[in-house]
Order: sequence, then C-alpha cells, then structure tokens
Amino acid sequence: MRKLLLPTLIIIAASLLLIRIFYLQVINDTFKLKSENNAIKIKYDYPERGYIFDRNGKLLVSNQASYDIMVIPRELKNIDTLEFCQLLDITKEDFIEKIEKAKVYSPRLPSVFLPQLNKSEFAAFQEKIRKFEGFYFQKRSLRDYEVDFGANIFGFITQVNDRIIEQNSYYKSGDLIGRQGVEESYEEILRGIKGVKYIQKDKYNREIGSYKDGKYDTIAVQGEDINLTIDAELQRYGEQLMINKRGGIVALEPKTGEILALITAPSYDPALLVGRQRSKNYTLLYRDSIAKPLYDRGLLAEYPPGSPFKILTGLVGLQESVIDEHTTVFCNHGFSYARGRFMRCHCHGGALQLHRGIYESCNAYFGTTYMRTINKYKSPPYAVDVWSKHVKSFGLGQFMGYDLPTGRRGNIPDSKTYKRIYPNGGWRSTAIVSNAIGQGEVLMTPIQLANMMATVANEGYYYTPHIIKKIKGGTIDKKFTTKHVTTIDKKHFKPIISGLFDVYNLGTARGVRVEGIDICGKTGTAENFAKIGGKRVQLKDHSIFVAFAPKDNPKIAIAILVENGGYGATIAGPIASLMIEKYLRKKITRVDLEKRILNISLRNEYAKLGGMKEGLAIESTPKDSIARKETSTSKIDSTKQN
Repeated sequence: MRKLLLPTLIIIAASLLLIRIFYLQVINDTFKLKSENNAIKIKYDYPERGYIFDRNGKLLVSNQASYDIMVIPRELKNIDTLEFCQLLDITKEDFIEKIEKAKVYSPRLPSVFLPQLNKSEFAAFQEKIRKFEGFYFQKRSLRDYEVDFGANIFGFITQVNDRIIEQNSYYKSGDLIGRQGVEESYEEILRGIKGVKYIQKDKYNREIGSYKDGKYDTIAVQGEDINLTIDAELQRYGEQLMINKRGGIVALEPKTGEILALITAPSYDPALLVGRQRSKNYTLLYRDSIAKPLYDRGLLAEYPPGSPFKILTGLVGLQESVIDEHTTVFCNHGFSYARGRFMRCHCHGGALQLHRGIYESCNAYFGTTYMRTINKYKSPPYAVDVWSKHVKSFGLGQFMGYDLPTGRRGNIPDSKTYKRIYPNGGWRSTAIVSNAIGQGEVLMTPIQLANMMATVANEGYYYTPHIIKKIKGGTIDKKFTTKHVTTIDKKHFKPIISGLFDVYNLGTARGVRVEGIDICGKTGTAENFAKIGGKRVQLKDHSIFVAFAPKDNPKIAIAILVENGGYGATIAGPIASLMIEKYLRKKITRVDLEKRILNISLRNEYAKLGGMKEGLAIESTPKDSIARKETSTSKIDSTKQN
C-alpha cells in the first residue's frame, strides 16, 4: 500500500492540473480575453442608482443625465489645446495637470478627464469631439433632488479614490460612490451593477465591432429603489423651525424604532453637491468650522442631557427600591449633599413626592434619589456599575447600531471612569451626584435622547432606530425588528409617565400645551462649557426638550436640542409641541408658537461665540460660506421659563 501511495498522489495531482488547463484554455476564455486586452477597448455602461422615497411614497431623490469626458493618454494626437480648453472652460494648466494625472493612472486605459457635464455643456463638446482624438464621453446619471432638505439623511455621490479602488475591485478610476447618509449605508443596493462591453480594435487602433459578437458583454442592472422611514413633511417642517438655530432633532416611532425625522441645523441644499461645482461647494461647507453644516448634530453631537436624565434617575431608584412613588423629599430650593456643597433648584420647594418631583423638575428630589442608589451598596464602584448597567440598558453609552454611517456612543460613566478620575480612590456618592441631573460625566446624543423617550413610551423596551423602511426586492436587517428590553420592571414606568404628562399640565411646559393632544414631556437646561484658548469658559445654556405623544398608544417620540438656546421651555419645548402636532394632525393650531419660533434667531449668540474663537485664533468662518438656513435677521427671544 505504501508503494502505491506516492504514484497515486502524483496521478491525482496531474489529473487535476490537466483538467484545470483544459478548462482555462478551452472552456473559459477569460484569460485569453485579458491577454488580448491591448486590442480590446472596454466600455462600461453605468446603471441608474435606485430612487429614494419617504415612508409615504413621496419621491425624494431621482436621477438626471450627466456626461464624463474620458481620456486615453497614449491615443492623444494633434490636439488643439487652446480650442479644447475654451470649449470646456478650463485653463491650459488644468489641461496639463489632468493629462499628467491620467498618465500616472495608466497611459493606455481610460481615465476621467472632466466629470459631470450637464446636457448643455456636453452638447457643445459633442459637436467637435471628432477633432480631439483620444477623448470620448461616458454617459452617467447623477442625483436629482426633488426636495431642498434632508441633505444629512441622503449624503452625496463622489468619485472613488485610490484607496477604495485598491480595497474593492468593483470600482475603477472615475467611478462614483455614495458618501455619508443612506447613499453610503445602502451603496451596494442603490448603485446597481455596471454593464460591460468589449470592443475589438484593428492594428490601426480603430474600432471594428463587438469582441466575439458580444459574448462577454453584460447588461447594466439598475439599482434597487428604497423607501425611508422619514416623513418628508415632518422633516421639512423641522428644518424650517431650526432656521437661525443650531442643534439636532430626532423623532422616532416608538413601536418600531423607525426614524421619522433626523434634523441637523444648520443644513444645506443637497443639490449643492451635484455636478461640476460639487467639489468647490463641498470645500466651502467643510471649511465652515463654526456653523459646521456637514456635522450631523443629531447623531454626532454629545451633550450633557440635563433634566431629561432625571427620568432615568427616577426609574433606577424605583428598580433599586430606594424610593417609591410616595417617597417624600424636602427641597429648600436645593439641597446640601456634603459639607459646604449645595445643589440649587428652581422648583417651588417644600415636601415633594415623585410625581411633583418630575413635573417641577426638582434637583433635590433626584439628587437624593441618586445618592440613595449609590449608598445602597457598601462599595461605591460596585454601586456605580449597578446604576450604569441599568442606564445602559436603554441603549445609552454605546453605538446604537442604526443604519447610518456616522455616530457617537455618548458617555455613561462606570467604576472604570472614576478609577481614572480618582486614581487614589476614596470617592463617594457626593463626588458624582451631578450625574443625577444629567450633568457630571453623562453625555448623550439627540438620537439617544429620542430613543430613551421611545423606551419610556413603550414602558421598558425599544427597537434599534433605523431609517430604512423597505427595499424593493429585498428585506431589511433583522436587527431592526429585534426587541431590546431594559432592566427596569414595566410597573415602574407608569408613575414616571404620569409625572411627564403633568409637565404639560402643571409643570415647566404648561405654556406650550396643544389642546386635544396628550403629550408627555420633560424640559431640560444643560450647562454649556467650552475650552477656548486653554480656558474653560461657561457659555449660554443649551435648550433641551424630550417628549412622546399621545400618552396612550404613543405614535411619536422626539428629542430637541438647541445650542445656546437657554431654558428648555423657551425654544426646544415649543418646537417639540409643533412637530408633534404636525405629525399627528398634519396641521398647526398653535400658530402663536409657530410664529414665535420661526422668528427666533440665535445668530447674535453664535456670532459672539465665533468672535471669541476668532479672537483667540482657534477657528474662523469663511466669508463665502454657503451653509443655508442661518439667514434671518430676527432678534433673539428673551422669554425665560423653567
């Protein structure tokens, strides 16, 4: 047997090798095709990208015809450079630079010389293309935006770079790819499949027809259409309300986790990033380092959540049995929590129970609740980890797994956090009590705040927020239909929801009520500090509001954060009420609120901040900034509410 083993292995290996050679030489002509590449011209047929619709079937993004001027450097002959440059409105220096770049890529393969010509630009060139040997045109489709809002949701289309080409063999030089927003998240679905045509050339480099009668040609396949969860009218309305303000708004459908609106302010018209001016416009937007129109504040901005975080402080206190809904705490317009340390409070004071503590937003009540939670256990590090685990079960302090390509995890501190801050130990609840009221080390993004409210509305569960509703011919990821349950028992949510309902009836949001809609909400005013010139400077507070409605069977949960907006009920609260009514009723009855919010401008506040930074040579805003939606001359509203 041993004598037969080696000959048998040799015979098997030789047989496999012969079969492979026969397959490559007789059955499969792929390598032959590659060997004849010098005599074959490859033309790509680029498909239309899939269309994008909103949740109600409204068309948001379609396509328009565009043309790229392509060049094969080795085929250039007797070009009238001056005429060519005049025809395409470029300089001779631009011409030389683009040709040299094409040569670096490949002298014999086509490169994009000038991308994204519109129909009129292309028509002028098409008449004289025969005079410019080595150049030809490639038809493509560019995005055509049916709306002037939602730029942060859509993203944009741009040319692939060398790194992408190296990483993904599908893309060739000059190909387009989705960047940011759903264009990036769903690139493989939206882009479709390129068609390929192989053209035979003769010894004089002239095209003589299809190679092998089109045997290897493939047909372009259009990208799949998608429906987003976004309500287009709600998105448009939210962006209008945020004109001359900065911040983020996120609205969710609690029962599904579907994102109804995702607003960042300031924003820009998505059409700015289409066509030959895309690169110039993108540069202007990118360099606006103060307004930051490309920065999605709804997903990326991490803020101290302020008073809305008291909802979680109360829920954890109930779960850990350190309070119940009848527990009474005395507030003397604040409370002393350590020798010489006093946490101020703006509620009416006196003896408060949980219900009133919520709707009057009492710092003393929730500061006491938090300290009791930490003091329940002998070890503060262990206690903080117990508290942290409860809070993180709401999807906080972590990447949430939604289907957009950008985001931040926020911060929910645990024992490791305080080990770094206090390396020698010895810290107690008094050192970290600011967490109770959403300050301290706690940071949240607007989408996390909205998800927190959706979870409260659902009385203890949530679905991962997502922006895809339907894919034509496909299915959405199962993770978006997987229920996440918190560590808080369902029974503890009812007293919290009752208190949130009376925020609108008896508490800090009573001035922004909408008759006939039962809204549960919570105002917030978060302290705002910035490091400028190496110094910690306190700026005007952020205005925060979270809500859901209706109280029974909620249809929308929302979080609003307005930078430097002051008290929560001043700007963020009215915006929440208006957007809730817009979504539920499709109309507005609180026209007084609407008029006031549309007329509020915080431009003077932001200009003051920008001036501070510019004076210290930290940041500056370009004079030719094209970020829109910060253009009103209205004065800052000075109404102050708790």
